[in-house]
This record gives sequence, C-alpha cells and structure tokens, in this order.
Amino acid sequence: GGPEYASFFAVMGASAAMVFSALGAAYGTAKSGTGIAAMSVMRPELIMKSIIPVVMAGIIAIYGLVVAVLIANSLSEGISLYRSFLQLGAGLSVGLSGLAAGFAIGIVGDAGVRGTAQQPRLFVG
Repeated sequence: GGPEYASFFAVMGASAAMVFSALGAAYGTAKSGTGIAAMSVMRPELIMKSIIPVVMAGIIAIYGLVVAVLIANSLSEGISLYRSFLQLGAGLSVGLSGLAAGFAIGIVGDAGVRGTAQQPRLFVG
C-alpha cells in the first residue's frame, strides 16, 4: 500500500469533480434562467422551448457526480499514491471542464433564448 495520506488526494479528486461541475451547472442554470425570465415577459409562449439550456447545464453536475462516485467506490485502505494522484487528476479535469462548460452553456443559452424571442426561426427543432 501507500502512505496514510494517499487517500486524501483521491478524496480531493472526487470533491473537485463534484464541486467544480456543480458550480458550472449552477452558473449555467442561473445565466440561462435570467434569459428565460427576460424573454418570457414579451413572448410567454416560448418558455417551454427555452428550457433546453437549463437542462443542458444541469446535466453537467450529473457528470461530476458520476466521476465522484466512481472515485469514491474505488477507494481502499491501502491505496497507492500513484493511483490517488490519478484520481485527483481525473476529478480536477472533469470538474474544471464542467465549470467551463457550464459557463459556456449559460452564456450561449442566454443569448440564444433572447435571440429566439426576437426571431423564432433561430430555434431549430
């Protein structure tokens, strides 16, 4: 096995995956939600079509949760330092990419919802 503190890095990877992806999902949901609220004043019939960015942002948190559960399930008493660093890297990469994706979904979703209110042909579906 590895040193006693090796599991700390694996747990930090699981935490990073969950925390950062949840932050990205929260930002994406909030930013898209403000766009929906602004759009619904003028075009209330488009509210249900405009929920798509909120759903997409919420899925980001599920990705982080899946990785956090996978890391937590693979924890064992004598985990090696190498394996725990791999899990830290996996958690950080999923979490930070989820954060960036949530920001992008929020910004693009907000602009898309407001644009669809002005020109409904922007909505493909």
